[in-house]
Amino acid sequence: MGNVLGRHRPLEWGTVRWCRRPGLQRLCLLRHGFGGCAFTSVFLSVFHRNSFGAVQELEPVEPQNCVLIEGLENGSEDIDILPSGLAFISSGLKYPGMPNFAPDEPGKIFLIDMNEKNPRAQELEISNGFEKESFNPHGISTFIDKDQTVYLYVVNHPHMKSTVEIFKFEEQQRSLVHLKTIKHELLKSVNNIVVLGPEQFYATRDHYFTNYVLALLEMFLDLHWTSVLFYSPKEVKVVAKGFSSANGITVSLDKKYVYVADATAKNVHVMEKHDNWDLTELKVIHLDTLVDNLSVDPATGDILAGCHPNGMKLLNYNPEDPPGSEVLRIQNVLSEKPRVSTVYTNDGSVLQGSTVASVYQGKILIGTIFHKTLYCVL
Repeated sequence: MGNVLGRHRPLEWGTVRWCRRPGLQRLCLLRHGFGGCAFTSVFLSVFHRNSFGAVQELEPVEPQNCVLIEGLENGSEDIDILPSGLAFISSGLKYPGMPNFAPDEPGKIFLIDMNEKNPRAQELEISNGFEKESFNPHGISTFIDKDQTVYLYVVNHPHMKSTVEIFKFEEQQRSLVHLKTIKHELLKSVNNIVVLGPEQFYATRDHYFTNYVLALLEMFLDLHWTSVLFYSPKEVKVVAKGFSSANGITVSLDKKYVYVADATAKNVHVMEKHDNWDLTELKVIHLDTLVDNLSVDPATGDILAGCHPNGMKLLNYNPEDPPGSEVLRIQNVLSEKPRVSTVYTNDGSVLQGSTVASVYQGKILIGTIFHKTLYCVL
């Protein structure tokens, strides 16, 4: 999720602080005008009506065999599971406007073996050449080379900028070796990525502007200026645009189609991938919820979407009335009438602010922006 009040905006947006009142946090703009908290309060009210909709009463849908993963207490914003069952998890994301229960700790990458009867989280050590103190991981994607070497690509926001970090996974040592940092003028406000080749990936840009006030107005006016980028060492280009807030992204099992979540528009775009890496929209699947990260069930090809049924509660975080969680499954994606079903729904009493769900052999991991991680047997 990267579209809510400039979730990962650079520091040059201006100094901000939070006004704390019972059950409400409102962003105060100190360097910019528009009436500070008063303007932001009006903005939130209108943006709530236009993009977030009414607060929903959630009927619980929960598999019987679910447990919270110990050691993952500070978010699990994105999850990617290898064919072997090893799951990579990005944790500890920091951004303006959202809670963080460990603000002084750097972000981390965890590993879970889905083959274990009682899966546990293990933090992966990162090689010393990498600046771990400013590590702020967001979306992740794995790539397996021809020699079976596993690479992990991580969207990183050091000092609230956007880079893509490439790591090599050392399975025996349970560690990550940092290989490269990718920067480019188009790689701004990056939310998520999906890797399709060596240093070849699609990335979503969840805002057009990086200036804080302009980003607020961008959402307020619903400009639909966000996009999907293609990156390779030889070429970087925009391959799809016109999204309200491009967020999660993944690829079909046959690599012919790319799926893009448009968070505040509450839909998923199905795009055809061409040989030159351009994307053509085939259809849009509308969902009545804010859509965050996407994954594909390796057994069926279904899309799994981590969603925010009550997105406004993410902005006005109240531990007494927390944001809920929702996971949807989209079947028959390419048919005229895809089937959308609910896999998981909770009012926040167990899991707050779900962002992603990934499955492996009848088991599912559900991640969150800043909260815990749930493991269920389906």
